[in-house]
Amino acid sequence: MFGAIARDVIGSVYEHRSIKTTDFPLFHNNSRFTDDTVLTIAIADAILNQTDYAKSLKFFGRKYPDAGYGSTFIEWLFEPESKPYNSWGNGSAMRVSPVGFAFSTAESVLSEAKKSAEVSHNHTEGIKGAQATALAVFLARTGESKENIRKEIHERFGYNLKRTIDDIRPNYRFDVSCQGSVPEAVIAFLDSASYEDAVRKAVSLGGDSDTLACIAGGISQAFYKKIPTEIVMEVRKRLPQEFWEIIDKFNTKYMVS
Repeated sequence: MFGAIARDVIGSVYEHRSIKTTDFPLFHNNSRFTDDTVLTIAIADAILNQTDYAKSLKFFGRKYPDAGYGSTFIEWLFEPESKPYNSWGNGSAMRVSPVGFAFSTAESVLSEAKKSAEVSHNHTEGIKGAQATALAVFLARTGESKENIRKEIHERFGYNLKRTIDDIRPNYRFDVSCQGSVPEAVIAFLDSASYEDAVRKAVSLGGDSDTLACIAGGISQAFYKKIPTEIVMEVRKRLPQEFWEIIDKFNTKYMVS
């Protein structure tokens, strides 16, 4: 899941300052973790401690209230009751990568991804986006080829994955929906030659760059296995100690490299 978090940090400065190139500095003084990271940590902690997903999301979200959540999610975060609000937003997909690393069958991954999404994002597209992302992570970490991943995600979820990043980039705009960002993030991974190349391609689409990069990042870590040391070091400097403790526990328990 660190692959998703690192991508969030890298993409954070471009979220509202779109670029249409892969040639950009990976880190700036203002690079930071956002809601993508906080909620990914929340899902990982819920899995580690076998706690309710909504409870964990609310605990971490309230602890880091200025991470950049959407307005409707903010309302959900501080409501006494945890009623879902029929969202199709990509928040369900950006936080789900730990599910793809932690569970051992495609069926269990799909089931847990649904559970992690529907506490807030119970719209069909919100659930589908989370399931597609988590399944792509699972398939990548269990050794499936890119073509098999493309085929499986397309057949299960109907996403158009025949496009390339170069096809998408010119006309792509800010889109916070699962249906308008999950396929594009998956394609950024499919078109990539390395972990870093995947993040550059995702950010180069413009739009919701940190979330695109976050979704692509979890899949890319699962497939390429290693994240460059310099990226790990830069991200480490920008995360609270408690996040690292959760990441380390998660990686140890689920043997994530």
